[in-house]
Amino acid sequence: MSHSAPVYLDCNATTPIEPEVGKLVRYFFEEEYGNEGSRTHGFGARAKEAVDRAREQIAHLVDSKINEVVFTSGATESNNLAILGLANWGRSHGKTHIVSTRIEHKAVLEPIEMLAKDGFEVDWVSPDSNGRVDAQELLQRVRPTTLLVSLMHANNETGVVQPISEVAQGLGDHPAWFHVDAAQTFGKLVPTLRDHRIDLMSASGHKIYGPKGVGVLIVRNRKKQKVPLHPLVFGGGQEQGLRPGTLPVPLVVGLGLAAELGEKRHTEREKYCHSFREKFFQAITPLNPKIHGVEGEVLSHTANVSFPGWSAEEGMLKIRDLVAVSNGSACTSSSYQPSHVLQAMGLGKEEIVGAMRFSWSHLTPEPNWGGLVEKLKK
Repeated sequence: MSHSAPVYLDCNATTPIEPEVGKLVRYFFEEEYGNEGSRTHGFGARAKEAVDRAREQIAHLVDSKINEVVFTSGATESNNLAILGLANWGRSHGKTHIVSTRIEHKAVLEPIEMLAKDGFEVDWVSPDSNGRVDAQELLQRVRPTTLLVSLMHANNETGVVQPISEVAQGLGDHPAWFHVDAAQTFGKLVPTLRDHRIDLMSASGHKIYGPKGVGVLIVRNRKKQKVPLHPLVFGGGQEQGLRPGTLPVPLVVGLGLAAELGEKRHTEREKYCHSFREKFFQAITPLNPKIHGVEGEVLSHTANVSFPGWSAEEGMLKIRDLVAVSNGSACTSSSYQPSHVLQAMGLGKEEIVGAMRFSWSHLTPEPNWGGLVEKLKK
């Protein structure tokens, strides 16, 4: 990055790739390009060995078995497989009720809305004004006919961490399947995701300093009972028949290494992000920002902030030569629709229109704080 380039502060949309991961991905694109399904020669054997290694790295991160790791194209596909893949079993077993929240990513909201149009009943739980869902309120919606409870681990727009452990504990022996969209926390908030009451877990490579185009769905067996997922795509039988197609070996090995580095380095990465956060808030204090989310309940690398008196569009234009930020989810920012997350929190129109999301990482250099604040003041 040249000195004149803006500092990238949109890591919740996608992270830069860890240099070690990028090097490994390139090696498997250029040197070891075999198909892991080819059994008759060394290229295929080495590719399969590399994929098996990646499966082990991911399984170790979340304390699952290697046969519980299903590779996908990303968390969006993983979410769709986890939700829509349960529908056939749910209908045949009289389990046609779903509990989720109004702050989920569109990749969870839209598949559930599809099921709602197809006869499923859905209870949507709203967050409080700080963006956090109450675990007890969510658990009170669970019924004997509940098929699925789906709750994101941390919100992509606000960074607010949701009560995953409390919900897992509260579900206990209830037969409902528990799905966690862990796109923002996989390889970051490590201990929570090792809870074996989480049946289904979605993640993307490009959110954890790995490559785009690859993700994972953890499908945990509950004692001897397998999660009764039905595939959405057919042809080839790969990934236990759940997700057929030739595996992108370079991307898979990149995701594997990114997961291993996340497990080994998450503490030191957190430390850097906390320090960056303190400097960020110190710098913007004179601007009287309205911060969305209670400190201590928000990811260390995320801040959703409204500045009184002007819109996020104005603010982003003023500072774009210094920092690259967004006003919400990368999936919906092109449409300039008001954030469904901030609306669900009950914020006023001015706060919603003025909200900007700053998100950084351990690889983010410090911007010119003084210059940033001066531009915003003007």
